[in-house]
Amino acid sequence: MSDTAATADEADAPDKVLYAVANHVARITINRPERYNAFDADTCEQLIVAFRRASADRDVRVVVLTGAGEKAFCTGGDQSGGHDGGYGGRGVIGLPIEELQSAIRDCDRPVIARVDGFAIGGGNVLVTLCDLAIASDRSQFGQVGPRVGSVDPGFGTALLARVVGEKKAREIWYLCRRYTADQALAMGLVNAVVAADQLDAEVDQWCAEIAAMSPTAISFAKRSFNADTESIRGIGSLAMQGLALYYGTAESKEGGDALREKRPPDFGKFLG
Repeated sequence: MSDTAATADEADAPDKVLYAVANHVARITINRPERYNAFDADTCEQLIVAFRRASADRDVRVVVLTGAGEKAFCTGGDQSGGHDGGYGGRGVIGLPIEELQSAIRDCDRPVIARVDGFAIGGGNVLVTLCDLAIASDRSQFGQVGPRVGSVDPGFGTALLARVVGEKKAREIWYLCRRYTADQALAMGLVNAVVAADQLDAEVDQWCAEIAAMSPTAISFAKRSFNADTESIRGIGSLAMQGLALYYGTAESKEGGDALREKRPPDFGKFLG
């Protein structure tokens, strides 16, 4: 999916994002199952290209975002290389997160999150950003940011509050608990929960119903919904600048170090 020149090693590596169109549906798949579909900078870049490609294709009526395999939809930023906010890429925090979030919001088609497995951290934010979400009954949701010295101070917080209510959104971020698919359904984070073996059929049914609607009317509806929360984009952009500074602190690094060392973080030493 990358539009940049690849090295020989990169050319031999599997695509980190898969893209396919059938029956007026563009299916975008994060293809890093060995990393629980965590994204690095290149994955984000490929996702941005995929969403823009779907938006420009007049044959596409619906976009489905999912993750490869049965373990995870997406588990956010890949911290295997070290949590320094860099993730081996560009952008204020090393990842083009703002551009990816905007690509989903600005895509001229409804985006359905097909969730099977973990939707944690940045994966939970992607579910929040998608227009609709359909999950298997074995899926789990939640945020981990404050536990590992991170946060999404934009759509991941403010839009989540619009989706599930402010008290529940604060609970999700402050406590970093895991939530079952049924709990996610009850709070309004997802639209439907089905057995894993029925997930594709359910997603296909929703796609078929949307594809039968007026595409222009659907586009107007999406833009109208987005307009009500568009101020969050500016809030997030400002906050990302502060987040870049925070990622350089010992406090933030303590969270990442503790995660990789499989120990509880000691944030108490940063108080007072």
